Amino acid sequence: MAQGARRAREFEAFVAGAAGRLLQTATLLTAEPPNDNPHARRLLTHALANTYATWDRLRGEDPYDRTRRQLAVRFARGAWHRHGLFRPPPGGVLGMLSPQERLVLVLQLYEGVAEEQTAALLGLPAERVRAICLRAMATVLHPPRKAVPKVVEVAPS
Repeated sequence: MAQGARRAREFEAFVAGAAGRLLQTATLLTAEPPNDNPHARRLLTHALANTYATWDRLRGEDPYDRTRRQLAVRFARGAWHRHGLFRPPPGGVLGMLSPQERLVLVLQLYEGVAEEQTAALLGLPAERVRAICLRAMATVLHPPRKAVPKVVEVAPS
């Protein structure tokens, strides 16, 4: 009983300290607005539930890294295998990126995960991760312009 209470206290302390940043990460992944992010909240809830379920077996593993890894894996499975689950809303710079580009960009630039770690997490070669990140950064820094329809003038008859 005492071990369960200790486990709950430790986990609650972890969530109190890390949930804000983890929710921001999830929100960036789903490309939802910060004040309207139900997919990000669901993603985070599942990742935290997994971390809690394995809490006693972490044995020196950083629970933040574990939860972030769960966020990434769940996002990847949902976005790549069930098309449209995390469909980005129209607008917003991250909404222009593919789910894979968003995941790589968020992990590397926002979370500071090394390229090699990102590659291992996604099961991709490091060179592929680098190419995805560069393409995503180019899109974010130089978004494609929307085509403006030409106005055709008609001479009065």
